Amino acid sequence: MNLSNAWPAPRAARTANGTEPAARAGARPDAGAPPAAVSRPDAAAGEPILAVDRVTLEYRTGERVVRATQRVSFEVDHGDRFVLLGPSGCGKSTLLKAVAGFVEPAAGEIALDGRRIAGPGADRVAVFQEFDQLPPWKTVLENIAFPLRVARRLSRAEANERARHYLDKVGLAAFANAYPHTLSGGMKQRVAIARALAMQPRVLLMDEPFAALDALTRRKMQEELLRLWDDARFTLLFVTHSIEEALVVGNRILLLSPHPGRVRAELNSERFALDSIGSDDFQRSVARIHHLLFDTPGSAGPVDTETAPEARA
Repeated sequence: MNLSNAWPAPRAARTANGTEPAARAGARPDAGAPPAAVSRPDAAAGEPILAVDRVTLEYRTGERVVRATQRVSFEVDHGDRFVLLGPSGCGKSTLLKAVAGFVEPAAGEIALDGRRIAGPGADRVAVFQEFDQLPPWKTVLENIAFPLRVARRLSRAEANERARHYLDKVGLAAFANAYPHTLSGGMKQRVAIARALAMQPRVLLMDEPFAALDALTRRKMQEELLRLWDDARFTLLFVTHSIEEALVVGNRILLLSPHPGRVRAELNSERFALDSIGSDDFQRSVARIHHLLFDTPGSAGPVDTETAPEARA
């Protein structure tokens, strides 16, 4: 199975005759096939892969119950790079954990392929910002292959073959036998991304994965992520508090108000790429998003999308 077919392309990106448009960051059509591809059920044609319906999330701190989000709704289509953007404390990371199945909604429902999410599963794999995601006693290759043997029940040979394939995709084939403590922060994140993609999840979840990196490495990792997406067109749910990162990583952005998180607006950012940073259009969009997040009156409710040219109707 060709890697470009491992995940369906975005519904909105398909042309009338069903063909795919040119990739945004430089697709590599001859990338080759991933070994031991995992079969997966497809959602009904035209249906979102992920649906979050009026979800309220709460957690307890001592004697107090804290409301993280309030009746948040959104849908993610196949192949979307969907970004949750908001200030610290808006509940975006808690939402991602709820999609992963680690947090149960106090109200509302989260569904994947039309089925309610009731707990963690191999169809959703998360990458976090911490560099200690990799067991230090396993080599880079073993860190990727072990989950494949456990969750996907591949043989050792099949798991190692697929692990090497995705290590090559992230440019770390030469480090297969290295241990995590010998890698830089950016290299560790590449391994974590390779491990996640090797699982071929229905949705890849990323919680501020580049926040702890220096500016130069962060930009390089953003480039790598977009290149990998061009290659495979996987479905991505990405959390960040950086407006600039949201604009270049995502094709759709959901803005969440300060605590508790409520939907402020949904924006389309498909036209931006890393080389858009610094352009007048890009800077106007940064300013507009900042206004929607912090300056718009009536923050308790969603923004009227008529006020935002990029807003999704």
